[in-house]
Amino acid sequence: MAPVKKPAAKKPAAKKPAAKKPAAKKPAAKKPAAKKPVAKKPAVKKPAAKKPAVKKPAAKKSEVKKPVKKTIEKKPAVKAVKKEAAEKPAVKKPAEVKPVATVEAVTKPAEKKPASGKSAPAKPSESKSVEALDPNIKFRNLFDAFALGKLPFAQGYIISSFFHPATAYSIYEVVSYAGVKEIFVTDTGLQFITGGKKLYVLVEPDTYHQKPVEPVSRAEGERIPKRFNELETIIAKNQTRIMVSKDPNETYGSFTILKPQGVNFAVIFYDLPDLFSSIAAFFEDSLNKQRRVPQSDARKAAQLISSIIEKSMGFKGEFE
Repeated sequence: MAPVKKPAAKKPAAKKPAAKKPAAKKPAAKKPAAKKPVAKKPAVKKPAAKKPAVKKPAAKKSEVKKPVKKTIEKKPAVKAVKKEAAEKPAVKKPAEVKPVATVEAVTKPAEKKPASGKSAPAKPSESKSVEALDPNIKFRNLFDAFALGKLPFAQGYIISSFFHPATAYSIYEVVSYAGVKEIFVTDTGLQFITGGKKLYVLVEPDTYHQKPVEPVSRAEGERIPKRFNELETIIAKNQTRIMVSKDPNETYGSFTILKPQGVNFAVIFYDLPDLFSSIAAFFEDSLNKQRRVPQSDARKAAQLISSIIEKSMGFKGEFE
């Protein structure tokens, strides 16, 4: 029986391995040690906090700029004082300014003089009102009018002739202008500083030998810058052809009226109420007496010329 009890005594020895279980808990204590690297993550954020620390020296730069601005502001402040100092003697001159004011009062009529100078081109219009009382003064020789100061700057019509010395072949040029800035005398005539419009009238006698040739392609002294389809044509009883531009040509900037030679002329028509009827009468007389166009045909051609001038070369729009 005793030998059987000894193995029963060995049971408490089996409890010793049970005591080893708490030793297994020690590795469980190591888990918080694993949390330490987790604590290092906020340590990584610390350099991020250092970035605003880098901005601090940037703020110091602005502090350095402030004194620079102050010195810049101080400089105009000194100038302002100088200006005030300069203005003070200006205040001391009121006594001298008063006589200057009286001089300005005197100069005000002097300023009116240029105004009258501007109206100087209008002086011919005043003379025109006087001349209008005389029905014989509808136009003047252009160069005589310039010499007499009777050349209108505001607006006018100039008719020039270019007669062939040996035949009845003739060219008339009608120029309308307005708003002349200046007029210069040149070696060849008068130069007008303004724009205008030019109308051509061609008189071709029956004996002319180059009738089929376009007027634009004819010889020097016989050509005009127009083709047949750009001209109104009247054939007189003596087979003289009177060709009139359907539309005038534009002139820009300036134009020159040549001084007439021999029997040629250059006349200025004043802007009177009967202006266009006066132009028609002038052309009728010139075509009939100087270019040997029959009276009835000369009248017909003169009416055509006058109507085109009135329609396309009036003082309206750009000329007003």
